[in-house]
Amino acid sequence: MPIFEREDVTLYYEEHGAGFPILLIAPGGMRSAVSFWDQAAWNPIPQLAAHYRVIAMDQRNAGQSSAPIRATDSWHVYTEDQLALLDHLGVDRFHVAGMCIGGPYCMGLIQAAPQRVTSAVLFQTIGLSDNRQAFYDMFDGWADALKPDRPEVSAEVWESFKTAMYGGDFLFNVSQEFVAQCQTPLLVLLGNDVYHPSETSRDIARLAPNATLIESWKEPQDQPAAKQAVEDFLAQHTPR
Repeated sequence: MPIFEREDVTLYYEEHGAGFPILLIAPGGMRSAVSFWDQAAWNPIPQLAAHYRVIAMDQRNAGQSSAPIRATDSWHVYTEDQLALLDHLGVDRFHVAGMCIGGPYCMGLIQAAPQRVTSAVLFQTIGLSDNRQAFYDMFDGWADALKPDRPEVSAEVWESFKTAMYGGDFLFNVSQEFVAQCQTPLLVLLGNDVYHPSETSRDIARLAPNATLIESWKEPQDQPAAKQAVEDFLAQHTPR
């Protein structure tokens, strides 16, 4: 079982295929783990592994990964994990693709290391749209499952962590102003529910200078064209 240990953080990851690297960030909210791809409308691992070195991971305290929980935790600790794993694997430049919570994770990577991210694919990203309580409730459900094994974490720490994750606006970790200045090529696949508001996807596609929006991609009749669009987008932005 491939495990990367970084100080007091243990991260499970998988590698599939060969070629230019692509970091794949799974859906599942705070439970974001490789296994969630099997439950998604579209699991991109088999398709992308035919052309790329696909690196998929369980985020900290999800799936088979673990880490301490601190009041100062927020989006930045996940970005640090992701970049540390890539460093460990000898990856400098890479594509990134993320579904659900993977949308903000992708943008956090672009913000932290813009020179390393060659392009990003955002599958139905989460975003703020009169739905903050839904994210707080989702966080609480994840936290409640962990609490029996984390008696050392106080209620105040859990609340601080939750507010740091979901107290912000737009994508929670980056602003509309950042997206409007983002030069990284983005392919945005539309969301359409309370966690993945369609207006968030449309706003990203409208604001970002190098963004393309795909509106229909989940239904079986739409998937062949959408999958080809993802392949074409990644190929276009893969360094030669």
